[in-house]
Amino acid sequence: MPALVPRPTEATFRPGHFTLDADTSLHIGEGAEQAAELLRTLLAPATGLALRPSPDGRFTLALDPGLGDLGEEGYALAVDPNAVLLRAAHPTGLLRGIQTIRQLLPTQALSGLPQSGIRWLLPCADITDVPRHPWRGAMLDVARHFQPVSYLRRYVDVLALHKISVFHLHLTDDQGWRMPVAAYPKLTEVGGHRAESQIGPAGSDAYDGVPHGGSYTRAELADLVRYAAARGVTVMPEIEMPGHVRAALAAYPRLGNHPEHTLDVWTRWGVCDTVLGVHDEVLDFCRTVLDEVMDVFPSPYIHLGGEECPTTEWTQSAAARGRAAAEGLANPEALHGWFLGQIGDFLVRRGRRPVGWAETGAELPLDFTVMTWRDSAHTLTAARRGHPVVSAYHRATYLDYAQSDDPHEPPAQPGGVVDLHSVHGHDPVPEEADAESAGRVLGTQAQLWTEFVTTPAHIEYLTYPRLCALADRGWSGAADWADFRSRLGEHTARLDALGVRHHP
Repeated sequence: MPALVPRPTEATFRPGHFTLDADTSLHIGEGAEQAAELLRTLLAPATGLALRPSPDGRFTLALDPGLGDLGEEGYALAVDPNAVLLRAAHPTGLLRGIQTIRQLLPTQALSGLPQSGIRWLLPCADITDVPRHPWRGAMLDVARHFQPVSYLRRYVDVLALHKISVFHLHLTDDQGWRMPVAAYPKLTEVGGHRAESQIGPAGSDAYDGVPHGGSYTRAELADLVRYAAARGVTVMPEIEMPGHVRAALAAYPRLGNHPEHTLDVWTRWGVCDTVLGVHDEVLDFCRTVLDEVMDVFPSPYIHLGGEECPTTEWTQSAAARGRAAAEGLANPEALHGWFLGQIGDFLVRRGRRPVGWAETGAELPLDFTVMTWRDSAHTLTAARRGHPVVSAYHRATYLDYAQSDDPHEPPAQPGGVVDLHSVHGHDPVPEEADAESAGRVLGTQAQLWTEFVTTPAHIEYLTYPRLCALADRGWSGAADWADFRSRLGEHTARLDALGVRHHP
């Protein structure tokens, strides 16, 4: 049996193979055109196969409304020596099935270079596959260390192979603002560049003295969204507020609580005390930014960050204290929830769903989808409050932590190890959750913060194979560690064929 990652729901393999060769053509049903194009795009570099459309094609891609019980992402694949039939109720299901077909072929099919002397054989099989959780995400922080859009497309390609459904793109933070906003050009002109970067953990007084910067064009981001969608991946943007905004305040000091101060784009790591003000101009700024964000990103979910927001500036600001009193709030600290409520309501009225990180599990308005990260107990707390929840517990999903305590590991977030077993062992649904609360858990997500991660090679080393483990658990729900390790042994050859520089 081929070692598929993630593990399919049901799979039966039989003797024999279907051979893809120069004579193989595709019978493309109505609505399956995108899947056919993806199959050709992915297989052509290595195989050279044209896979032209033909009504007599023996390789069929079809939408079948009768498979509605497979949901949006499920698919059914049947392979025999004379025919291949891939069916799904929804186009996304066909895209998931394409990735399974890639894994069933010889490993060389994943190469980006022409391969000679290979017989492209698909083993005979019947596979019915449905994910346990709809949200299987991966977050990449490009605010701390910028990555070119060419790498983001490669990042999406490897996510799609593992049936990851959400690419969470962290675009803004204290150390950089990466998305252009037409009404506020200084966000990238000023906020997209910092003078240097801290070396070592938060609190260190060492700096590298090397300027760092970069930003995307609107066209690049829109193209990335289309590229990901063609592979069944939704790009969810994150625009941090009301904290983690030092880069924005360096560009526009009037948006802060001390408009007379000139600020730099932060060169330190950790939590910055500088936060947005709460005056009307700030709310207008956030709405204008998010209007442009929504124009570029059709994702139903928009992430607002929301966590690690010190309230010291608000307690010291007469204007902020006045706002708190005018809104009937008990104290300036309550402006945090009020602010997120204002902006969250703005997104909801435009048909989007606000997402926020949860520090304690109780500080976000109920309209928010919650990402619980600090404490595993917060997942159940948030679900019981009525929030949809994505489990992002840092001790199981933060890939910026080292993978082992080996002293030769590259730089990583101080504070512990998140090994492969910890990632695969994490069930996003708390064991004590009742059916109603469990139903609110959308799934799980890996995070890669990049304070200490500067290159694509380092990103991939930290990400793989740990993301394989998260993808496996999020899709199949299976907790069989020995089975996963057995499949992973074969699967790493696929990573090698893709040129992914993964951890051993």
